Amino acid sequence: MNSMASTSDKILDIAQSLIVAGGYNGFSYADISAAIGIRKASIHHHFPTKAELVAVLVDRYRQQAEAGLKFLQERSSDPSEQLQSYLGFWEKCIRDASLPVCVCAMLASEMQMLPEEVASRVRTHFQSLAAWLTSLLKEGAEQDLFRLSRRPEDEAQALMASVHGAMLSARAFGDPALFITIANAQIAKLQAPAR
Repeated sequence: MNSMASTSDKILDIAQSLIVAGGYNGFSYADISAAIGIRKASIHHHFPTKAELVAVLVDRYRQQAEAGLKFLQERSSDPSEQLQSYLGFWEKCIRDASLPVCVCAMLASEMQMLPEEVASRVRTHFQSLAAWLTSLLKEGAEQDLFRLSRRPEDEAQALMASVHGAMLSARAFGDPALFITIANAQIAKLQAPAR
C-alpha cells in the first residue's frame, strides 16, 4: 500500500481486499480497523455507513476499470488484441493474487442482500463492461476477426459470464491456470468459422 495514500484510500484498499476475500457480508469496520491500525470511529468519520463505503469503493473500481478499458483501446485498434489484453490483465491478477476475482462479481453473488445504493452501482459496472464487450465484438465481426453466432449483445453477455465464471473456477480449484484455459476456449469459439 502506498505510504502517501490518504486514510480514505487506505480504508478503501483494505475494504476491497476484504470484499474479494469474503464478500460484502464477510467484513466489518473492526476488520478494517485491525488491518490499518485506526479506530472504528475514524473509519465512520470517512464513511458513516458500510453501504456508503462500498458504494464509494464500487465507484472507484468502476472508474479504474473504465480507464483500463480506455487504455486498451488507445494502445491497439485491433479488437482481438484488446480482448487478449483484457484477458491477460485478469490472468496476471489471478496468477499473482493481486485481484483474484472481480470486486463487482464478488458483490453480484450477494446481490439480493446488498443495499440498493451498492447494488445499483454493481449493475452499472456490468452494464458498462457489457457495452464495451459488445462494441468490441461488433467491431471485430466487422473486421472479420470474430464470427458471432448471435447478436453482439448476447455474445458479450456470454463472454462476460465466461470470464467471471473462469475466475470462480480458478478460485474454487486453486488453479490460476484454469482461468486462461476457460477464457481461451471462449475466444476460440469467437474466432472459429461460423457454421
